[in-house]
Amino acid sequence: MKKTLLRTLCMVLLVLLAGMPVRAAHSSGDGSVDVEEIVLGHMADAYEWHITTWEGRHISIPLPIIVRSERTGEWSMFSSAEMVEALHHGATDYKGFYFNEERNGKIYERLADGTSVRPWDLSFTKSVAQIWMVVLVLLVVFLSCAHWYRRHDVRKESPRGFVCLMEMLVMTIHDDLIKDSIGEKHYRPYAPYLLTVFFFIFVTNLLGLLPVFPGGANVTGNINITFFLALCTMLAINLFGNKEYWKEIFWPDVPIFLKAYPLPIMPIIELFGIITKPFALMVRLFANMMAGHAIILSFASIIFITWQVNAYIGSGLTVLSFVMMLFMNCLEVLVAFVQAYVFTMLSAVFIGLAHPEHESHHKA
Repeated sequence: MKKTLLRTLCMVLLVLLAGMPVRAAHSSGDGSVDVEEIVLGHMADAYEWHITTWEGRHISIPLPIIVRSERTGEWSMFSSAEMVEALHHGATDYKGFYFNEERNGKIYERLADGTSVRPWDLSFTKSVAQIWMVVLVLLVVFLSCAHWYRRHDVRKESPRGFVCLMEMLVMTIHDDLIKDSIGEKHYRPYAPYLLTVFFFIFVTNLLGLLPVFPGGANVTGNINITFFLALCTMLAINLFGNKEYWKEIFWPDVPIFLKAYPLPIMPIIELFGIITKPFALMVRLFANMMAGHAIILSFASIIFITWQVNAYIGSGLTVLSFVMMLFMNCLEVLVAFVQAYVFTMLSAVFIGLAHPEHESHHKA
C-alpha cells in the first residue's frame, strides 16, 4: 500500500513538472530564450490566463476587463480577447485603451491631447480568478466536512479519512497556535479570521505550485495581495486593542525622560511599530513565495538555454535541472505550509500583544 502511494505521488510530481517547460518556453526575437519573460512573465498579473504555446500560437483563457474612462467618466466592460484581437490587427488602442508594456502590461488610456493615464481598473485578472478558485476550493472542502458532522454524532463516531485530516489541521491551528498566542480570554473573536487567513494562504500557495491550469498564478507572490492581508491584521490589532495596549504605546512604564521630556522617544518608537509589524508580515510572505517561483522557473530556463548551446550539455543539465526542479517543488510544498503557519502565528502574536493584562502590584 505504501509503495503504491509513493509511486502514485512520484508520477503526479513528474506529470506536473513535465508541464512546466511547456509553459516556460518563450523566445525572444532572435530565437534565444527570454529568461526575463519566463520568470517575470509568470509571476506578473495578467488580463488573460495563458495555458500554453503550441506551434507559435498562444492558448489562453480571456478574462473580463472593467475600466473607467478618464475622458468620458463612464465604465466599460469587454473581453481581453477583443482588445488583443484589435491590437493584433494594427490598432493603436481599443476604445481608447491599450496595454502599456513599459508599465508591466497594465491598461492605460490614451487621451485626446496624446497623453496617457492609468484609468480606474477593476478588471478580473489572473490573480483575481485564482483567488475565486481558492474560495471555491475552501467552500467545497469545509461544506463537505460540515455535511459529515451534521450526519454523524461525534460522541459515538470519530471522523475518518479526509474529514479526520481537516479536523486535525483545524484543531492544531486553533488550539496550539491561535489560543496559545492570543490567550484563553481573548482568542475567540479572532479565531475565524485567523483560520480563514491560514487556509487561504495555504491553498493559494499549493495551487500556485501547479504549472498548468487551474493553478500557476503567483497570488501570494503579488505584493498587493500580501499588503491587503497585512492590512487586515493591522486593523484587527489596532481597532480592538484594549486600553492597556494603548497605554503602553503612549504612556509606557519607563522613566519620564523617555516618554515625555525632552522628546517622546518611546511613544514615537511604539507608533512606528504599529506600521512595521504588518509591513514585516507583508514582505515576509511576498518575498518567500516570489523567490520560490523564481528559482523553479530559473531551473526550467536552464533546460532551454543549454539545449541551444549543445545537445550533450543540454542532455546532462536537463537531468540536473529536472532533479533540482523536483527538489524545489517538494520544498515549496513545505514552504507553502510554513508561510501560511508563520503568517497566522505572527498575526496571532501581534493580536495577543494588543490585549495585555493589567498587572496589579500588591504589597506583602
